[in-house]
Amino acid sequence: MQKKVLNINGLPRTLIVDLEASLASVLREQLLLTGCKVGCNQGQCGTCSIIMDGRVVRSCVMKMKRVPDEANITTIEGLATPANLHPLQVAWMAYGCAQCGFCSPGFILSAKVLLDENQNPSREEIRDWFQKHRNACRCTGYKPLVDAVMAAAKVIRGEMRKEDLLYQPVGNKIYGTTYHRPSALQKVTGTWDFGADVALQMPAGTLRLALVQAEVSHANIKSIDTTEAEKMPGVYKVVTHKDVKGKNRITGLITFPTNKGDGWDRPILCDEKVFQYGDAIAIVCADTEEHAREAVKKVKVDLEVLPAYMSAPAAMAPDAIDIHPGVPNAYFEQGVVKGEDTKSIMQDPDVVTVEVDTYCSRQPHLVLEPDCGCAYYDEEGRLTVHSKSIALHLHHAMICPGIGIEPEKLRLVANPTGATFGYKFSPTNEALLAVACMATGKPVSLNFNMYQMITYTGKRSPVFMKCKLAADKTGKLLAMETDWAMDHGPYSEFGDLATLRQAQFTGAGYDIPNIRGKGRTVCTNHAWGSAFRAYGSPQAFLASEIAMDELAEKLGMDPLELRFKNIYRPGATTPTQQVPEVFCFESMFNTLRPLWEEAKKRCQELSTPEKKRGVGLSLGIYGCGLDGPDGSVAWIELNKDGTISVGSSWQDHGQGADLAALTHAHETLRQMGITPEQIKLVMNDMAFTPASGPSGGSRQNVMTGNAIRVGCEMLVNAMRKPDGTYRTYDEMVAENIPLRYDGKWAASMCTDCNPDTAKGDPFAVYMYEVFMPEVEVDMKTGKARVVKFTTVADIGTLTNKATTDGQIYGGLAQGIGLALTEDFEDLQKHTNLVACGFPFIQDIPDDIDIIYNISPRKHGPYGAAGVGEGPLTAPHPAVLNAIYNACGVRVYAVPALPEKIKAGLEALAAKEQAAGSK
Repeated sequence: MQKKVLNINGLPRTLIVDLEASLASVLREQLLLTGCKVGCNQGQCGTCSIIMDGRVVRSCVMKMKRVPDEANITTIEGLATPANLHPLQVAWMAYGCAQCGFCSPGFILSAKVLLDENQNPSREEIRDWFQKHRNACRCTGYKPLVDAVMAAAKVIRGEMRKEDLLYQPVGNKIYGTTYHRPSALQKVTGTWDFGADVALQMPAGTLRLALVQAEVSHANIKSIDTTEAEKMPGVYKVVTHKDVKGKNRITGLITFPTNKGDGWDRPILCDEKVFQYGDAIAIVCADTEEHAREAVKKVKVDLEVLPAYMSAPAAMAPDAIDIHPGVPNAYFEQGVVKGEDTKSIMQDPDVVTVEVDTYCSRQPHLVLEPDCGCAYYDEEGRLTVHSKSIALHLHHAMICPGIGIEPEKLRLVANPTGATFGYKFSPTNEALLAVACMATGKPVSLNFNMYQMITYTGKRSPVFMKCKLAADKTGKLLAMETDWAMDHGPYSEFGDLATLRQAQFTGAGYDIPNIRGKGRTVCTNHAWGSAFRAYGSPQAFLASEIAMDELAEKLGMDPLELRFKNIYRPGATTPTQQVPEVFCFESMFNTLRPLWEEAKKRCQELSTPEKKRGVGLSLGIYGCGLDGPDGSVAWIELNKDGTISVGSSWQDHGQGADLAALTHAHETLRQMGITPEQIKLVMNDMAFTPASGPSGGSRQNVMTGNAIRVGCEMLVNAMRKPDGTYRTYDEMVAENIPLRYDGKWAASMCTDCNPDTAKGDPFAVYMYEVFMPEVEVDMKTGKARVVKFTTVADIGTLTNKATTDGQIYGGLAQGIGLALTEDFEDLQKHTNLVACGFPFIQDIPDDIDIIYNISPRKHGPYGAAGVGEGPLTAPHPAVLNAIYNACGVRVYAVPALPEKIKAGLEALAAKEQAAGSK
């Protein structure tokens, strides 16, 4: 230990430090300066960036022995005050940069040093700076961040006032504007407390948890010996399956009657078998995380290692054993039947056919905040679990029987969340926290590191897909045949639904009168399949959108014109035989057509023998909701001071739930003169908020937005007097008129899809998007880079433009990552952000154009759809189509890594050489 005097945020502080400790841990744990966030803890993501002696420093890898005495250190807490923000903080709020907000403090401090050195940077200089300093963001697609730095620089140069950066409501209207998020101020000042911050603020006596995890992918458990671990310093208890009071299973809530599993296949703590790498076997509960981790090493687990089936084909092999004894590895089948039988059409000599065989990978979510949470007994004796859950009431139902508690005795709370992109649609740590708290009777906390985050949370389920299209010689689509297998990992939760998504979205967007297809969900020993933005549709569109390009080539047609000929128009139906709620593609393609022609010409002009350019197309669609008659509830209450409270479980993982809830409420209430400041949001705590449903499938803006609208309308109608004025709180009480109303809305017009035919009307509202990336391929290395991206989106009316822009930029960035770099396949290699192909700022183009085609939705609140899933439905096949357009290499399996493209180039060269020698 050593005494150090450091000047922190302008004041000298005397600290006694461990010289091997990181600066981040000293700032967070000793000084509780939790605005310094720790993500990867490996210096890869920049969330921990602070300023030391005028330099940007990644504090998670800065050992205290390298910190000079009397160093001047600035954290986000010392940059400014909430009442007098730095221009960068205001710009971050104004441009919607703080989506989840986890990376915001690090970016803002990094940009502060840049602007100290250069008050007039170019966009490319800003991008180079963030690349050099490893400032990573998974939410925004980076472009808004550059916009914000450029705007803040104008303020610093004296060209504008920082107060003018923020949108100010005109005529008391915020709907459709760039009004900032209610949480933005806390996010840009580092006071938005994420789960690891909450854990540091827990009271003395809180036990810190560490997991004993499987280091093999499939095994029988012969014995678990905790004797030595229990004697380790600081250990209070080692929890195993024997301590679990309930069924020790997380139920997948199987609702598909043809599913051959029962949904009770995922252990909370493994008892008989290990099903995947990282499975939790025991929980060490100790006084510190360090003691808990050391004791983990002393738990002895005797295993009988079994064959590990790491892909769908391996698990479907004739000699493969059942991973879950008694349940076949291929445990669910989904059919598609539309129109006439396709066999005779495919065999017709006058019909043009193409067939593609694609593979969509096990895309990792790569959030920057590792999974975290805490649990305790509250003042009413309820077991209370805080986590990153985006499905509080769903998770409550999934874990109650397994942990062994009465439903009314369990309360779930959503912490401020550093993004999930869907992985938290599944419970991860909730049951573990609950079991540890129940077994010890003590408050507990559990923080994953990035290795655990990557290796032991769900991933996008890979799909092997065969797709065959048939058209007449004019290009009119006649039929489609599909066959697919989805690798959903070892646990069945939502696997049948993801398999259904292939039926719903393969070929979607086009009027295909005759379809036959069949797919299956397959249990494997790789990472369990969980929800991921655009759930199920990227796998589907990868196949059908590449097939459309190949069909266009075979017909000698332009790829845009073939699509234009076949898009939804009145009379068309979806693959599930539903009539689309709007017909917007014709307008969208007409908008894109001149830009497509310009892009083709531009790519031709900019191509060189060394670096060739190409442009690609695709379309994507996604439904807003859970299939069938989905719905939501929100409550609205008039308060004594004239403010109005709005209560919902609209879980926010960065998409802007707080702003959307505020906006829908305000749009309804403003007729009474209510301002945004008079609306109080109560969100995401089961003790106070109703069952609004999960934040997934872009459902909340439609479902809960409508529920809030309905509840607010009920209050407005109750407050309205016969003369058109409105009652006060006192008048409402005097007349005995209720002050609180439950707003409810359901998509009653929807129906579930049939498991044999997929026929049904699953969604009331859809999102539609067309993608046009321009790509540059290095002909020597095979590396592909997206240099420009144009997209046309129809998401109904825009609830908030800064939010929709940010969601689309971020979704496109994840699509570029899916296309070119991201993967989780190799358990030895894919264990950190960089190895998994995380896209940094130079991997994403700054030249991104979003064009909105606005078709108000009949069933959307104020005409809105959702937005989050749309931009990740199909940008990746468009990128692959652009690669082919650039260099002639057709890639069918993502990611299109340089070595894959290079091998394709070499094969083409060899083919040309062979042809020349003839």
